[in-house]
Amino acid sequence: MSKYKRILLKLSGEALASTTNIIDPITLNKIVDIIKSVLNQNVEIAIVIGGGNIFRGETLTKTGINLITSDHIGMLSTVINALAIADTCQKNKVDTLVMSGLSIGGGVCNSINHTHAKQALKKGKVIIFCAGTGNPCFTTDTGAALRAIEIGADAVFKATKVDGIYTDDPVKNPNARRYNSLSFDEAIEKNLQIMDVSAFALCRKHDLEICVFSILENTNTLSDLLKGKLLGTIVRK
Repeated sequence: MSKYKRILLKLSGEALASTTNIIDPITLNKIVDIIKSVLNQNVEIAIVIGGGNIFRGETLTKTGINLITSDHIGMLSTVINALAIADTCQKNKVDTLVMSGLSIGGGVCNSINHTHAKQALKKGKVIIFCAGTGNPCFTTDTGAALRAIEIGADAVFKATKVDGIYTDDPVKNPNARRYNSLSFDEAIEKNLQIMDVSAFALCRKHDLEICVFSILENTNTLSDLLKGKLLGTIVRK
């Protein structure tokens, strides 16, 4: 039995892409399998999705686009990704609700409402949060921390390309060591850029544990973490 009752999974937009597709259908189905593995343990799950596979606000700013405008474009990219995940979930009989930090009409998705989100989670729905915090100048990492606090999640699970937080980039430095655990203060002081400082600070303030792990190489990893296996890196007080 999992020690977690409700979790928030942070996915990068880049995780959805392949060499041939901006949004890869095989990857979408893998994510649905991961979601099902969580629900099968009677754990409620909400997701925050990034948009880097389509547009990154930071990259657009470098092309000369206004900072605020580029961040809005980046946030809209996350809405596209959320709708793709939700559609694949529904096709696989996983009930979802998409909530956006930006108000979007036309029946595309709902606006953020933490009360409605918690009610839906209790009914077994998967909530997919998009558009970050709904404000420019904040990353989707900060959005993930904020949404986790709003819904009363037990932990944030941040999926990355590597299996935890390292002393250095393990791709570039084969001697880099993986941390099994870190305090929030250590993560901030060491400038470990696996999440931005504001996300770490929010989680520290609200005593919200973060687990950093690799998700797509083994679709059972998140399920194994929920069962108590020591994988990835835990950041806590």
